[in-house]
Amino acid sequence: MMKKIINDPKNIVAEMVTGLTKAYSSKIELVPDTYVVKRLKNADQVALVSGGGSGHEPAHAGFVGDGMLSAAVCGQVFTSPTPDQVQAAINATQTGKGVLLIVKNYSGDVMNFEMAKDLAEMDDIEVGYVLVDDDISVENSTYTQGRRGVAGTVLVHKILGALARSGQSVKELENYGNELVKQIKTIGIALSGATVPEVGKPGFVLAEDEMEYGVGIHGEPGYRREKLKASKEMAKEIVGKLKEEFNWQAGDEYGVLVNGMGATPLMEQYVFYNDVEELLRADGINITFSKVGNYMTSLDMAGLSLTLIKTDEKIVAALNEPVDVIGW
Repeated sequence: MMKKIINDPKNIVAEMVTGLTKAYSSKIELVPDTYVVKRLKNADQVALVSGGGSGHEPAHAGFVGDGMLSAAVCGQVFTSPTPDQVQAAINATQTGKGVLLIVKNYSGDVMNFEMAKDLAEMDDIEVGYVLVDDDISVENSTYTQGRRGVAGTVLVHKILGALARSGQSVKELENYGNELVKQIKTIGIALSGATVPEVGKPGFVLAEDEMEYGVGIHGEPGYRREKLKASKEMAKEIVGKLKEEFNWQAGDEYGVLVNGMGATPLMEQYVFYNDVEELLRADGINITFSKVGNYMTSLDMAGLSLTLIKTDEKIVAALNEPVDVIGW
């Protein structure tokens, strides 16, 4: 038996975006006849548009507002938004300065956002494109060529949001964004699967005493299942994998994002952060930015992800700039 606070599973996205925009009507609005959430007033800058399947809240609609996204396109649960919805977001936010699309690396998202980009360019709208593929746990997963885009996407929204607000052009944002993505890496851990409302049962099942490393935000398989470990052991495994990728040295500077998958209490996220922080300090890493909470979830999955970003002064300044959005 699936226990959910819903009406009809078929209407869940429509009812969610309606409730979201009603609850925060002083910040955001719904573009009529779409599932596009946009900021109330367009700013005189490059518009930032992102989105993807629903079920990852607060991503992406929770990051719409001054200093982050101009609009977020909400697809059906775990399903890419359609090209016409993305095109509606572009048309609703562009002010003549052009639009930058920030896209997570999933085949459907890539295809549909690229089609929308082509359609917009036919209308003489300049459109840039940044592809986020921060998940280092597996190559070529269920819905991906290459690596998946996960919680690191939120840091891309934040940093490029600051630069767009400062007046950078589409080309500058696109070039910087594609370099920035290379400095961001993530691995997730799952303790339980996510239940898509229309399916009515979890996408995968772990035994009571089992966990899985490297699970994706749609429940895609990770790289190893094993008996449940203490937080310290989980942190050691993941920090070790990230260290191999970054090949860091003592004195290097990193930002840290611990992201809950939807059903993990903040209490546990803080315990995990503490363990991660101790490991990084022991390696001589300077932590320049840190954040803990639910930013890119997977419905009701129990688990979390760890994202590290190699930072410099420009990145730290952008991450710390105040914004007016729901989810940050």
